[in-house]
Amino acid sequence: MIQNQNKTVVKSMELLNLFIDHDRLSLNEMVELTKMPKTSIHRMIGSLEGMGFLQRGEDGKFSLGLLFLQFGQLVSERLDIRQLALPVMSALRDEVEEAVNLIVRDGKEAIYIEKLDTPHPVRLYTKIGRRSPLYAGACSRIILSFLEEKEREQYLREVELAPIGRGTITDRDELRKAVADAREKGYTISYSELENDTVAVAAPIFDHMGRLHAGISIAGPQERFTEERLPTLIAHLTAAAERISTALGWRRARRS
Repeated sequence: MIQNQNKTVVKSMELLNLFIDHDRLSLNEMVELTKMPKTSIHRMIGSLEGMGFLQRGEDGKFSLGLLFLQFGQLVSERLDIRQLALPVMSALRDEVEEAVNLIVRDGKEAIYIEKLDTPHPVRLYTKIGRRSPLYAGACSRIILSFLEEKEREQYLREVELAPIGRGTITDRDELRKAVADAREKGYTISYSELENDTVAVAAPIFDHMGRLHAGISIAGPQERFTEERLPTLIAHLTAAAERISTALGWRRARRS
């Protein structure tokens, strides 16, 4: 009985996950996307709608219910790092006039939990909730670089390095070098790793124990991230990362 309940929960989550990439879906569209039996989906939709996880529109299509908005608000409020970082991110965005991202780890991925856009009309399309593997892109790799050594080494041994953008690092030795370089310099740079013709620079944020807590990055089109401008961008970024770390109780002497 418990096993059947677990399967139902898993299938229900598969159904809800469809709405990460789709605003509204009909019953038939959910059947097509999941390949589950129509009767099963119909039954799950009824339960999810009854609990407030889904809501039905006048056209019969479904979208996420208001309950998710309440949950999302609670999660946002309890992520203190967002509240601490946002004023610093705003100042950094105004200084460099580029997109600023706040990233945390979620398993073997990094997830964007806050973003401020550039005032420039040409910008990257990155949204809160976006995920990327820890090996790809400055935003993700800064998280990987400052994990505990044992965990970092296990990841570096086991990860499959699949290409995403033109510049994605797919050589294990090259990735190890990039990680070591990031730990030595305190920041990392990526070129076209997640999206072609883009550059990102990221720095770590530490907590009061000197442990990695999050990452902060600036990113934009490659044409604006020139070699002449990079030192200025890096200086502003690392200073911002230090300000947020200090607000979390970090002190330079505590960093290992």
